[in-house]
Amino acid sequence: MRLSNKVAIVTGAGAGIGRASALRFAAEGARVVAADINEAGAIETADLLPDGSPGEIAPVRVDVTDTASVKAMIQSTVDRFGGLHVLFSNAGIMRDGSAIDLSEDDWDAMFAVNVKGAFLCAKHGVPAMRASGGGSLIITASANSFYAESDIAGYCATKGAAMQLTRAMAIDHGPEGIRVNCICPGWIETAMAAPYLEENPDGREFAGKIAPSGRIGQPNDVAEVALFLASDESSFVTGSLMLVDGGMSAW
Repeated sequence: MRLSNKVAIVTGAGAGIGRASALRFAAEGARVVAADINEAGAIETADLLPDGSPGEIAPVRVDVTDTASVKAMIQSTVDRFGGLHVLFSNAGIMRDGSAIDLSEDDWDAMFAVNVKGAFLCAKHGVPAMRASGGGSLIITASANSFYAESDIAGYCATKGAAMQLTRAMAIDHGPEGIRVNCICPGWIETAMAAPYLEENPDGREFAGKIAPSGRIGQPNDVAEVALFLASDESSFVTGSLMLVDGGMSAW
């Protein structure tokens, strides 16, 4: 019961890392709002919670790029559960392309979700956590925050921005009892990685080989780190960049 009496929001909770984290948080006693732009996915996440779980999951539709939508998500959480202690800003998208090939629309879309989305969650979530006595804000960045790869220039740029946003907010909000950390996953078996793995016959083998661990990560590998950062066990951890990449960036 590492999150007993905690209220948490997880964005991008309709699949992948967000789904695994929402389920893991609820298993540890949290009352969780599973938020996603895909409402059906969020509902499915809530339905996956076993009967008798010590926590609960409430599905909510949110567009993290829209101020009104994010404010409504925060307010509905506080109204329903009485506060907010953990906010996992996990929603993210990827579009392939070098700076030359990437369209302006794709560039704008990635910055809207990956950076503005984290900003809006913090802007409206931090006051709610402050009113609840403090809390933990977690942002999904990436190994690509500082480990660049070809043909994903815009994605690397957004994740670098997410990393620095994390560090700046840790400084700003530490005195308020709010910890801010980011998780930096490598190759994880999610819908984001699926197109590459499906289109490239050797993609899975390649993704495994570039990590010393020798395998692709699973969503729950990231969820376990998110759980640590959400819990009081990480009470002296803030401004950190938690790599979950099987050692890929250690080469």
